[in-house]
Order: sequence, then structure tokens, then C-alpha cells
Amino acid sequence: MSRNHLKIYLVCLFAFITSFVEASNDGKGYIAYPGGKCYMFRVTLRDKGQSPYSLDKPSAFLSEAALKRRQRQHLTLDSTDLPVSPTYIQKIRKEGGNVVAISKWNNSVLVRGGNRQTLEDLKVLSFVRDSKLVFTSPDSIRPLSQRVHCRSDLQVLDSTIHDYYGMGKAQLENLNGRKLHNMGFQGQGMTIAVLDAGFMNVDKMAAFKNVNIVGTHNFVAGYDADVYKEMDHGTKTLSVIAVNQPSTFVGSAPKASFWLLRSEDYLTESSAEEDYWIAAAEFADSVGVDVISSSLGYHGFDDKSLNYHYSDLNGVTAPISRAASLLASKGIILVNSAGNDGMGPWKKINVPADAHDILTVGAIAPDGINAAFSSIGPTADNRVKPDVMAYGCPTNVVSGRGYITPDTGTSFACPLVAGMVACLWQAAPNTCAKDLIEVIRQTSNNHLTPNNIMGYGVPDFMEAYHQVVLPNGK
Repeated sequence: MSRNHLKIYLVCLFAFITSFVEASNDGKGYIAYPGGKCYMFRVTLRDKGQSPYSLDKPSAFLSEAALKRRQRQHLTLDSTDLPVSPTYIQKIRKEGGNVVAISKWNNSVLVRGGNRQTLEDLKVLSFVRDSKLVFTSPDSIRPLSQRVHCRSDLQVLDSTIHDYYGMGKAQLENLNGRKLHNMGFQGQGMTIAVLDAGFMNVDKMAAFKNVNIVGTHNFVAGYDADVYKEMDHGTKTLSVIAVNQPSTFVGSAPKASFWLLRSEDYLTESSAEEDYWIAAAEFADSVGVDVISSSLGYHGFDDKSLNYHYSDLNGVTAPISRAASLLASKGIILVNSAGNDGMGPWKKINVPADAHDILTVGAIAPDGINAAFSSIGPTADNRVKPDVMAYGCPTNVVSGRGYITPDTGTSFACPLVAGMVACLWQAAPNTCAKDLIEVIRQTSNNHLTPNNIMGYGVPDFMEAYHQVVLPNGK
């Protein structure tokens, strides 16, 4: 191993150990699961029923921004866009099911309650096609993480970097993003939804004072609406895109607008989190989001009987992947982390990283070599995955404590790419989502020989700009 490779390895290892120790020190002892003992069933419905909604009047269920996004891309609405029947939801509630998540695209609802038999009995309702137990609360959990003290300013870790982008310089330039920024494309007018587990202290830190946050929403049942008070994984992923502190740290789309959506219950691992994620993605669609950055993925659960197998990685088996595969047809580009299982027995990408028509992002080190932990493909139906690669071993991020720190994982490679996708799309607003995804793949540095470790390679967003805005390089 060369000295340079050893240095990179040690930095990655240190960042990994630090994040592990921080996660392990959230609290001691155990508490009851929020809301008490409960069960959750995914109830899939037969049809949309006698709905008060109509495709002729989409403004009743989609915002003006969502409709304009589709119009720009010449996309038509279909039956999946119609909301789940309010009559069916009312009947489920009448029978004792507390509906905590809804998917119009999969025509399903997630119901929660303390009496398992009551929820199981919902399957006999005439409009129910299928019912599946997806969550049983544990008897106890670790205490919820609480807000930690955060710095009032950003600490510069490397005083040798004298540059507008500060600690964001190398990871942005690796994607050839600086040139696109210099042309004025920094995400203005674009809206990005960040799906994650929590955004601790984003509302408190000066580091985020220049970030345009248009709204937040918590989709995880049993918790309150405050996405800022626990877990800083989302703080870190958001920082990679959004922080706008010249000479200290500038992200990949610092002038975009952001929705912060919590869909991950970080204290358990269950298939119900797929339903939360789907609800968040559909919400993002409804409010007019352009790009979704999702550093989340699943394949193994606390209930081992629900685990996915490699044969399921086809983009349509997992409910979360079915929904993700629809996003481009709704005019949204999903950028999703590949997963960090490359060194474990699973090795493969997670769901929804297996979805069709998305950008799945793996991690590389600064020397361009793939990170050993970065999950690999192909999908079960033999599509190349990951799609592209970016810095993830490490990536500079801002933690919930207010420090710029190197952290490792495809979780942080993902938002780097998501921000640049927004900037590129700003430059070519009438390009449809599927076409832009393909341009990004084909202008990455491994596009001639894509494989299931590096995918199509590291994107060159300036070259993508030339291809999509200046056809034939003119």
C-alpha cells in the first residue's frame, strides 16, 4: 500500500470510528418505544373506489409547482396520481386502524394500533387486496438522541485552503461543478427534498443561516413534528448540498430551495420505513420538488422474515423501489445512495437504489479508487449499478455540533451529486428527467465500459452541460 493510499485509508477509518462512537454515546439505558407497544400493517387496496378526485382537476391534489414541472417535461397524469379513496380511509379508521402513512402510487396505507387482531381483521374488508405485518414495536429502545451543543460559527479545519469553496473545494471540483457554478448555475429556482433521519440543530447553526429552507415534515409515526431535535445524519447530508459560507464551506447547490423530510426511524429497522419514505417522496412530488436526495436504503430488518434477497433487487419487488421507479415519470430525479455493504456479506446495493430511472451513487476516495465499503451491483435484472460515483471516503460535512468534519459513506457522496443535478437542470429546465439522467451517465468518466463497481464513473457536469445545453458541443 502506498503512503498516499495509507493516508486516505486512515482518514476514512478515523471518520468511521468517530461516527460510530458518537452514535454509540447517544444515551444509556432503555425506554419504551414512542407511543407504546404497537403493530403496523401495510394494507394494499383493490382500487381507488368512488373518488371525489379527477385527473381533469389535478389542482385538487397537486400544487401549481408540481403541475408546471410536469408541463415543462410534457408529462401526463395517470391513475397513480389520484389520491387513495377517502371513503376507504374512513372505513379503515372506523374499524380501528390508525392510518399513519398513505401511498397513492402503490394504492396502500400503513395502519398502526396496539391490538394486532384488530389490524389483522382489516384484511376482510371488501376493498382490501392484501395486508402484511411490517412492524412490531420492540419492548424497549435506546433513549432518543437529544440536541447537543453546537458551535455558533464554522471551524476551519485546514487553514491551507484559501478558496471560495473552502472545505467544499475538492469534492465539488471532482465533479467539475465549479465551472457550472461560475456560469451562474448554483441551484437558483430549483427545489431539492432531502429525505433522512433527522436534521439536528440545522435551525440553530449559523452555518445554515444562508440556506433557503421552505418547509419540513416528519413522516415517522410516534414522533413529534420537530425534525431538528434529534439525529444529525440529515444535517450532514444537507450540508454537502446547501451550506453557503464562502471561504469556509460551500455546497454543491448553495442557492437552491430545500424541503427537509424525515422518513427514517433510526432506532429500529423495519419495512414500515419504506412506507414513510414513499409518503415523503409523494409529498415531495405534490409540492413541486425537482430533485430528491435520499441517503437511505434497506435490505435487512429487525424481523428477519421480512429481509430482502438479491433476487428482489429488480426495481419493482420492494414497495419503496416501485415508488422510486415512478419518480422520473412524475418529472423528479431521485439521487439515492448505493449503500455501505461492500465489505459485508450482503455486498449489494440496497432498495430503493435498485430502482429504474434514478441515479444511484457510490463512493470513491480522492485518488479516484472506489471505497471498499461502497455497495455494488448489478441489479437482479442485470442493470448496471451504481450509476455514478462521488467523494465518499471521505466527504467533508457539517455535523450537528457545528464542526466541519470528514465523514465516510455513500450517504455523503449522494448529496454531492444531487446538488449538481439541480444546477445542471437549472441550466436546461425543459429537459425531461429521464433524458437528464442518461446524459449524466453518458458524460461520466467510465461510460464506455460501465461496470458494477464504478458504474458509469464520476460525472463531469460541465461536459453534461455541453451535451444538454449545447448539443454536439457547439
